[in-house]
Amino acid sequence: MTAPAGPLADLAARGFARIPGAQMASLMAEGGRADALASFFASWNRLETDAFMADGGRYRRRRIANFAAEPGVPGHRRGPHRPHFQAVVHNTLNGGVDRWFAPMEDAVAASPAMVALLGLGRSMAEALHGPHPWFVEAHQFRIEAAAGAPGFPTPEGVHHDGVDCVLIAMIARTNLAGGETVIEDDAGARLAQFVLSDPLDTAVLDDPRVRHGVTPVAPADPALPSCRDVLVLTWKRGAPPA
Repeated sequence: MTAPAGPLADLAARGFARIPGAQMASLMAEGGRADALASFFASWNRLETDAFMADGGRYRRRRIANFAAEPGVPGHRRGPHRPHFQAVVHNTLNGGVDRWFAPMEDAVAASPAMVALLGLGRSMAEALHGPHPWFVEAHQFRIEAAAGAPGFPTPEGVHHDGVDCVLIAMIARTNLAGGETVIEDDAGARLAQFVLSDPLDTAVLDDPRVRHGVTPVAPADPALPSCRDVLVLTWKRGAPPA
């Protein structure tokens, strides 16, 4: 799959790029059709509570999967279920431990939408860093918020993920205020701040060059349920960790 020229130019120049949802759906071809997206998006209603929040919060739900890709070989191969691990330097709140999250459902991991998003993300990772063996992680997130109890999409603050390329795709904002994506350099200078608002609105990051975070979320109408659903895909050079 070929990466779009405009976002690639932005990635090269600034270390990040934004792709509107309508453009993403078009780039995804079969995976971006309304019928394919409907079942894909619905799977966010079946995520499980993240029980590894060191702040004691129960506002985050998630599922994960991992994949491998090899130079010159199309597609991604799903790997066996494994824990998610981040070094403390990259996640000061929850890093340093193996976190066993619920596995992504098989039908979701193999869906046309996921296959298309993986292909697009890989094309941008390889445009940035060249062809490599890749270890890829996929994270389905739901951040919930209630009146007087905000949700924190990135409770660890503005950070690097410790990978080579990050793709963040909006799935849905439901009765939500806040949730601005923040991009900074390592000196803390603000490079951009924007809201991923529509389905498939996407940010792609050259993770070694820029840090990212998301501001807290709260319900726009305190009487109604509120959540922020996103998909995060990451590419890291090399084989899966031992």
